[in-house]
Parts: sequence; structure tokens; C-alpha cells
Amino acid sequence: METKVTVVGAGNVGATAAQRLAEKELADVVLIDVVEGLPQGKALDLQEAAPVEQHDANLVGANAYEASKGSDIVIVTAGLPRKPGMSRDDLLSTNAKIVKSVIEQLGPLSPEAILIMVSNPLDAMCHVALEASGFPKNRVIGMAGVLDSARFRAFLAMELDVSVENTTAFVLGGHGDTMVPLPRYSTVAGIPITELLPQNRIDALVERTRDGGAEIVGLLKTGSAFYAPASAAVEMAEAILKHKKKILPCAAYLEGEYSIHDLFIGVPVKLGRRGIEEIIEVKLTEEEHTALQKSAEAVRELVEALKTMAL
Repeated sequence: METKVTVVGAGNVGATAAQRLAEKELADVVLIDVVEGLPQGKALDLQEAAPVEQHDANLVGANAYEASKGSDIVIVTAGLPRKPGMSRDDLLSTNAKIVKSVIEQLGPLSPEAILIMVSNPLDAMCHVALEASGFPKNRVIGMAGVLDSARFRAFLAMELDVSVENTTAFVLGGHGDTMVPLPRYSTVAGIPITELLPQNRIDALVERTRDGGAEIVGLLKTGSAFYAPASAAVEMAEAILKHKKKILPCAAYLEGEYSIHDLFIGVPVKLGRRGIEEIIEVKLTEEEHTALQKSAEAVRELVEALKTMAL
């Protein structure tokens, strides 16, 4: 294929992302991990599934970053997953060191690549990637809002007993407890959910969306979500590779938009071949604006903490 996507981290999220990329025939896929044999084995297994799934994408596993050379997109999933009792923020120091090392090795090999960050804590890891790569801000994007919105949409569909294809949802802010789901902009077949559900049910679904990752961590006991995060990252990659100019909620570096400066935060963006083609600003109520600023401050605290760490 003419396009190439590298996925860093051959764990559950990375391997699932590689599978979805290949089966959609979006690109040839390079799966990289430091564990010897792991990416090679998973890539070979996925390649052997190709005749059954009927795709011609080529998958390669590697421990060295040279295999990633010339990638169009790099999806970074490397890092420790959350365990029960841990917040995303608890992963800050360890995952920052991992992400910094990954980007410093990958960047020079694919200087035109677009980075899709998945590692937690997501918004802070975007800052690490931006600094380590030296890439322009439009080519460093965080996968957060797509996942959070998908969870909100799934819960809406379950609540109202409708197809998920009829649901749209809108989640802003940092990827954590301070995320800002916006029921006012969330719909079912174009009908605002505020006209379909009582406020107490909307509040319950909003809270479940905020706790969506923790709910799965609590159920799995030994890991964290991976199917939905992988699907969300691949939706972003598809919008970029196909130059769809699709509007999706992603972590983007803001320089005054939404009154937020020099910070990655989840907002709606237009994704195309250059990465973020445009940041979309929507009108917020005073309450929504306050919630978004609170979420931004929580992210800023993590970014400030990073500055005190020896990475």
C-alpha cells in the first residue's frame, strides 16, 4: 500500500488498532514493542488472518524503530495501563519517560508523520510528544474526545433503545474526571437529548461517561479498556488518511481558542491530510465555559508537574 501507519505498543490497544487498520485496508502497519517476539508474533498472527478477512494490508512486527521509517501516521499507545484504584494522572511520570523516549526515536525517521497520542494521562502526554518531536501543533493530536463521545453515544443508545447510528454526542475538556460532556449538543436522529430524557437520567449518563474508563478497569481487574480506544484512534487515522475533513473531538493545542492558551485540551477539530485542519469553536453557556476552564486547569496542573520531573 502507499500509506504506512506505525503503532507503538503491542499491548491490547496497539494490537487491536493494528487489526482495525489492516482490516479496513487503510495502510500497511508496523507494530513496535520493546518486548522481544511480542510485536512479531501478533503481526504474523494478524497477517495470517488476512486471507479470511480478505484484506491485502501488510503487517510487520519489530523491536527497533527503523521499521517505522517513512510513516504517514504514528499511533502511540506505549505506557503502563491503569489498574484498579489508579487514576490516569497516577501514570504521569512513568509514561512521560516512555513517551519521550519513543518520540525522540521515531520523529527523525518520519519527519512528516502525524502523531496520534493514546498513552495516559492523554493531554499531558501530548505536551511531551510536541516538545520531543518538534512537530508543528497541527501534527500532534490526542485521542480522547472520540472515545469519550463514543461512550456517551453508547450509553444514550442503551438508555433510549435506539441504534447507535442515530446518536451523536459531544464531549470537551481533558480526558479524565473533569471532562465536559455537553447534552445540549448531543442528539438522537437530530433530536436534542434534552427533549428525550429527564434531567436526572441525563446527569446519570454524563456521570457514567466520566467514569467510563474506571468502570471497565474495575470490571477487568488486571487491565484497562482497549477495544473502544483502538477504534477511536483508527477513526482519527482514517479521517486523516482519506482527507475526510471530518469534525471530531480531539485533544488539540490551543492558543487562545475557548480562552485557553498553550495547552492541549479536547475540542472539536476538522481532521484532514495535514492533521488538524481547523479548530472549531462553538458557543458555550456560562456553566459549560466554567466547566471547560476547570478541566483545562486540571490539565495545566499535570503539565506544570511535568516541568519538575527529570525525564
